[in-house]
Amino acid sequence: MGDGPRRLSCGPITLETMTTTPDRVYLDHAATTTMWPEAVEVMHDELQRTGNPSSLHEAGRRARRVVEESRESIAERLGARPSEVVFCSGGTEANNLAIKGLYWSRRSADPRRDRVVFSSIEHHALLDPVTWLAAHEGARIDVTPVDRQGRVRIDALRESIESSPEDVTAITTMWANNEMGTIQPVAEVVEIARRHGIPVHSDAVQAAGYLPLDFAATDLDAMTVTAHKLGGPVGVGALVIRREVEATPLLHGGGQERDLRSGTVGVALIAGFATALELTVQRQAENTGRIEALRTRLVEGIVRVVPEAVVNGDPLPGAAHRLPNIAHVTFPGCEGDALLMLLDAQGIEVSTGSACQAGVPQPSHVLLAMGFDDAAARGSLRFSLGHTSTEADVDRLIEVLPAVHERARTAGLVRSRTR
Repeated sequence: MGDGPRRLSCGPITLETMTTTPDRVYLDHAATTTMWPEAVEVMHDELQRTGNPSSLHEAGRRARRVVEESRESIAERLGARPSEVVFCSGGTEANNLAIKGLYWSRRSADPRRDRVVFSSIEHHALLDPVTWLAAHEGARIDVTPVDRQGRVRIDALRESIESSPEDVTAITTMWANNEMGTIQPVAEVVEIARRHGIPVHSDAVQAAGYLPLDFAATDLDAMTVTAHKLGGPVGVGALVIRREVEATPLLHGGGQERDLRSGTVGVALIAGFATALELTVQRQAENTGRIEALRTRLVEGIVRVVPEAVVNGDPLPGAAHRLPNIAHVTFPGCEGDALLMLLDAQGIEVSTGSACQAGVPQPSHVLLAMGFDDAAARGSLRFSLGHTSTEADVDRLIEVLPAVHERARTAGLVRSRTR
């Protein structure tokens, strides 16, 4: 496993300097995944060149060619037109641009439009901008509930929209949930919205690495992707947004990126993004099958050594059900944070389903929305695989888990007695 290129004191980064951390197992690919060596190589080459893509001289024109060829490559693999790909710093910025931009633009055109409809399991990169709009811009929030598997309840969404469609500025529904891996009924959401002329945005950050995406075929108005979930660099992503859709920009300046995202674009980052997406799409079918098999090995192993463990989310694989790389597991009687730190001490890196705000662990809003009680929400872990995951990684987890679980369970019993 690797955490990216090793920092060198001197000399260039080559493929040989990509290294693994000894005795560490990385099972947190949903947070960020290892860069493809080819993407590192492309970025290394670009970082040695000079040129602002907005400059008119030869160096600027060369940089512009790299950006536009990368844009074309990304658009082709996402089923979009090149002019619909707007480069941003990542998924958070793209989500903010989508939801705030649509809200401001549509409310300016019709003050009656003050309602934002979004699901109860959105990532904080969407949850927080929406709540900000409510606190500072007078937006009314309409939260769509989900079922026990973490899937949006279409009946509730339909009822919410059709009760008063004229006041809805936008609908946003993530393509696949980042904690549970559950895939959302995006096509059905779009179908409901189209009847009333309401734009739909989808955060496809988690989905893009493991599902074939076709922006045009979905009839979405906007879609978010980011490079570092695909084996590309941190710091670059894109909002794919139809040319016909008007959105108010967050940044004003030089007018780059259709005047929706001013600022000098990062040539090396964009080239790395394009390379990573190209490789991901080329190898997606092979990697998805291999990773699904690894997930099965992982889940079966966990349940075998910890029989009381509960595997959450949709049990069925496939594009209508869940992502192949995420396994979300509740360990009754344990604190997820304790399990995480005990595993980390054994060299295994995973994630809890909780968000840590101001240093105080809070139950995940995703799990609470799915109907989990506080204890179950706190006692869960997310294991997420990626293109560099191996059977040895899974087997190492299963090897250390019984002792880790026993220690966490004992600590939980002691804690409950002292309350």
